[in-house]
Amino acid sequence: MQKSIERVQTGVRLEKRLLKVLKGLAEHLDISLGDLIEGMALHAFENKPPFSDETLDKIRQLKSVYDLDLSAADSHKLKDETDAGA
Repeated sequence: MQKSIERVQTGVRLEKRLLKVLKGLAEHLDISLGDLIEGMALHAFENKPPFSDETLDKIRQLKSVYDLDLSAADSHKLKDETDAGA
């Protein structure tokens, strides 16, 4: 049974290569970027892995294609070069 929800438009800023990987993954999974992010967040809130081994392989491929060298260890340590005083 599907649940009725209300979605809102948001202006989220993301690292450029990360966004490319997320868009590529959403395209591969044939879902919207918003659906992908919602699913990742809901899984994370329950400490459940959001991706199968097959999907993780696709993510590795997309990271290679888009030269994404960031990892979870980089989280909260990123500095936007467009920020004032960079």
